[in-house]
Amino acid sequence: MLDHTMDMDYRTLGRTGLKASVIGLGTEYLHGQSRETVISVVHEALQQGVNYFDIIFSFPEYLDNLGIALEGQRKRIFLAGHLGSSEKNGQYQKTRSVKKSKAVFLDLLSRLGTEAVDLLFLHNCDRQNDYDQLMHGGQFDLACALKQEGKARFLGFSGHTIATARQAVESGQIDVLMFPIHLAGNAVPGRQDLLNACIARDIGVVAMKPYAGGKLLLEKRSIQVGKTQMGGEALKLKASAPISPVHCLAYSLEQIGVSIALPGCADREQLFAALAYLEASDAEKDFSSVITDVRQYATGECVYCNHCLPCPSQIDVGKTLRLLDIARQHLTAELRAQYARLPASASACTACGACVERCPFGVDVIAKMTRAVQIFEAREP
Repeated sequence: MLDHTMDMDYRTLGRTGLKASVIGLGTEYLHGQSRETVISVVHEALQQGVNYFDIIFSFPEYLDNLGIALEGQRKRIFLAGHLGSSEKNGQYQKTRSVKKSKAVFLDLLSRLGTEAVDLLFLHNCDRQNDYDQLMHGGQFDLACALKQEGKARFLGFSGHTIATARQAVESGQIDVLMFPIHLAGNAVPGRQDLLNACIARDIGVVAMKPYAGGKLLLEKRSIQVGKTQMGGEALKLKASAPISPVHCLAYSLEQIGVSIALPGCADREQLFAALAYLEASDAEKDFSSVITDVRQYATGECVYCNHCLPCPSQIDVGKTLRLLDIARQHLTAELRAQYARLPASASACTACGACVERCPFGVDVIAKMTRAVQIFEAREP
C-alpha cells in the first residue's frame, strides 16, 4: 500500500446526484489476474478514496474475485454494470438477447453479493441498426424493468461513435454516458456538441479509455490510435515527448461535463500511476504540448477490446494483437513467453473471417494473425 492516503476529488455525476471519485476503477484488466492481485488493487483503490467501480465482464471467476474484494464495502461504492456483456466458452461476447442478458445480469448481482447496481449501462452500441434493436423494445425495455424492480438505480449508455451516443443523450432515457474522452480525440468532429448536449440535459459523463486503450503511453513516438479508442475516426500521432498517465487524466477531467476518468488497472503499479494525478503539480498536468502532436488520420488499428470474439479457434484476439504491437517495437523473451501462454496461437487461425465481420473498427485481423505467426512462431536463429 502507499505510505499515505491521497486526497481524492469528487464530482456530482449529472442528474444521478451521486458524488463519484474523479478517478474510477475500470476492472477490465483484472480479468485473468490472481485473486490476490484483484483484492490488493480493489482494497488499495478503496483506501485512496476511489468509490466508482465499473464491472464490465460476466466471467464467473472475475466476478467471484471482485465479489470477495468488495465484500462489506457495498455502501461505500458506486457500482456500475453492463447489460449486453456476456461470454461464450470463456471468451467475451456481446449479446442483444434479452433472455441471456437478464440471466447474466442476475448472476452478476449474485456473485457480487448485492441486490442492485447503482448504474446499469446499455453496453457497447456503435451502429445504427444495433441502436435501433437495443432501444426499441430490446435491452432498453429490460433495463427499465430492472430499474422498476429496484435492481438498478440509474441507466447509462456506452459506445464509441458520436452518432449513437448523441441519439441516446437526446432520447432523454439515460442518466449517464460512457464515451472515449482523451487528448488524442481533442478534435473529433461532433464531440464537443455531444458534451454540450450532456450538460444541457444534466447527463453525467464517464470518460472511458483516457489512455486510448494504452496507446498514448507507448514508448514509440509514432502511435496508431484506433477508431473505438478515439470516439471518432482513427488517428496517427507522432509524440515529440513522453505522454504520462497524469497528462491523460488531466485532459479527460478538464473536458466539460466529465465527472469521472476511468483508467483500466491490471495491478497496483498501474493504479498508483493513475492516482498520481491527485498529487501532481500544475506543470505535471499540463497537456497543452501533447495536443499539438496530433498529425493525421489512419484506420484499421486494433484497440484490444475483443468485441470480435468469440473465436471458433479459441484465439484471444485482443491479447494476441496487443503482444504483436508491442513486439513490433521490441521482441523480448518475456513477450515470447506471454505468447506461449495464450490459449491458442495465431497459427490456429483458419481465416474464417468471423472476427473481421464483428469488428466495428475495420481491423484486418487475419492479416495481423499472419504477422503474429511470422514474429512469434518463426524459429529463432
